[in-house]
Amino acid sequence: MDTLILQAGPHAISPVVLPDADAGPMLVARRRSFPAGARIDAHQHVRGQFLFAAAGTMLVRTPGHAWLVPPSRALWIPAGTEHAIDAYGGLDMRTLYLNAASAETLPRGCVVLEVTALLRELIMRMTSPESLDGTEAIALIGRLAVLEIGRLQSCALQLPMPASPDLLGLCERVLKNPARVDGEPVSASSRSLYRRFRAETGLSYVQWRKQACLLHAVRLLGAGQPVTQVALDLGYESPSAFSTMFRRSLGVTPRAFSPRHTKT
Repeated sequence: MDTLILQAGPHAISPVVLPDADAGPMLVARRRSFPAGARIDAHQHVRGQFLFAAAGTMLVRTPGHAWLVPPSRALWIPAGTEHAIDAYGGLDMRTLYLNAASAETLPRGCVVLEVTALLRELIMRMTSPESLDGTEAIALIGRLAVLEIGRLQSCALQLPMPASPDLLGLCERVLKNPARVDGEPVSASSRSLYRRFRAETGLSYVQWRKQACLLHAVRLLGAGQPVTQVALDLGYESPSAFSTMFRRSLGVTPRAFSPRHTKT
């Protein structure tokens, strides 16, 4: 059996016990709510996990990566992938656990996905209290949800993370507030550290920090901050310059991540 192991403390909740990868229903739906600052320690499942943020934002860490999951987006986590979750703001987490057959056509690695309006309604229906009755209608909704998941587009909301403790510590400090960290991780003479950073992440430190700032902007937008304020916080001279960078990086405007937009 697969058990979700949670951190002990004031935000701990009872474990979730799931069927084996191929036993039981094709899809198991769960709803969990967490206060701001809640953390779920590293764990894994025998089933693939479609992790959806109905409200709030999650930072999910897997070996070698960090993934930002803003409102109305989801992270696909293949079976057996170790991951830990941090909640930014009040988090309304809706999760679909897929059996092996249902997950066959989905990516072999983690990926943040753009959730369609149809899939959002299906997830909300399956995870609402009045829906947990095992009816035939819910089974049909589940099959439709699996088909819709296979059609979703990916969203580049991930960061590669280094393995070396010193470089990882630097990255953790940046992630706490990318807009307030000095641009240079080491002295200019320490070229070997720059080479190590690129070797371990595939990015230069400047490229990595730029992506960290982008994810930070998405988190602020998802929390309801105005585009102008986010642009100023990140050091842009104008909202238009920030919006141009944002669209070039993610293919959408910053308003696509505002709470009002994601609920329509």
